[in-house]
Amino acid sequence: MKTLDWIVTDDGQCQTRPATREWDLIEEHYYLHRFLTEVIDLLAQVKHEADEWDHLPQLRRLVRKLIINSYYVRTQFLEPCFKTGSSVLTLYDEIGYPLTVQNVTFAPGLVSPIHNHGTWGITAVLKGQEKQTFWRRVGDPDFPNKIEPIGEKIISPNEIVSFSPDAIHCVEAIGDEPTVSFQIYGDTQPRSRFFFDRETHTAKPF
Repeated sequence: MKTLDWIVTDDGQCQTRPATREWDLIEEHYYLHRFLTEVIDLLAQVKHEADEWDHLPQLRRLVRKLIINSYYVRTQFLEPCFKTGSSVLTLYDEIGYPLTVQNVTFAPGLVSPIHNHGTWGITAVLKGQEKQTFWRRVGDPDFPNKIEPIGEKIISPNEIVSFSPDAIHCVEAIGDEPTVSFQIYGDTQPRSRFFFDRETHTAKPF
């Protein structure tokens, strides 16, 4: 079965990365709480929070390990909300917890706003397909938040996409069934996370 890893950089480049072989990651009794502990232990070794995204290769490996071994994570999701077309199921949270860990459902045809995350992020598609479109700032001195599309990628199950903190993208659920994805993000800095308006060349807080 095809497995691929990708990384999206601040300038909108989507680059392939080696994916660990699935049979090397099979582990009995690998539960969500073990995954979260391993992620926190890994990030605890990083001296500066801004450098966490340098550990995306190790984090992608842990995400793939979780998806392979955890039936719970693969099967826990909500149906798309009738009004919004999307639903978010938080898989773990508590006061002061620095990570966002969730399964997100998009109805077919739903397109997200253009945005960044202000931190590292990893998405693993569990069901359906999504089209990721990647953007970058143009560098216009009069419009510092003017963006242009750089490329797009169709992401299917068994593919994992990781993002640097200022990577800009939007997501569209394609096909006839909802898209479900597992998502994990670092400690988001609100002043660094934005929606981008390509018509007005402006950005507003997420």
